[in-house]
Amino acid sequence: MRKFNLIVTTPRGQENLAAIELEDLLKSFGDGSPEVSITNVAGLLTAKTSLDPLDVIERVKKIIDEEPWRIGNLMRFIPVEEVVESNIEKISEAVEKLSSKIPEDASFRITIEKRHTSLSSSEIIENAAKKINRKVNLKNPDWIVLIEIIGAFTGISVIKPDQILSVAKFKR
Repeated sequence: MRKFNLIVTTPRGQENLAAIELEDLLKSFGDGSPEVSITNVAGLLTAKTSLDPLDVIERVKKIIDEEPWRIGNLMRFIPVEEVVESNIEKISEAVEKLSSKIPEDASFRITIEKRHTSLSSSEIIENAAKKINRKVNLKNPDWIVLIEIIGAFTGISVIKPDQILSVAKFKR
């Protein structure tokens, strides 16, 4: 599970069906051998695809518009730019590296999702925020610094708010 660039959620108990659906979807987009893993967290899959995860999300949006029945067990698509060990120093270093994408006049928010960890959210935010010299906007940020902790590994992305796809919200 250490190498992944996409996190996908599914209803609990649907992980096997969702893994097959996700693998088929990635193959239909042109990835000859995507690696889809069922994590030890109920309802959570990770995938390593040769495709750009942001492009995958845009293509999924198009499928939802044109062939919504093709997405049955996949709920959220979350792009991951970097995977590090789940410790505050490594997370902060990755945030510092990725945060250069945020333009100087743009705002950001840090969002953390923790699973199977005792790391403190406030400590992570405090350390990561020190690495970003931009203004904070918690309600309507231009960019999101996304920290997804899954046990021993953490996926980190610096993305625009519309680059996380909730299938249910998008269908509305």
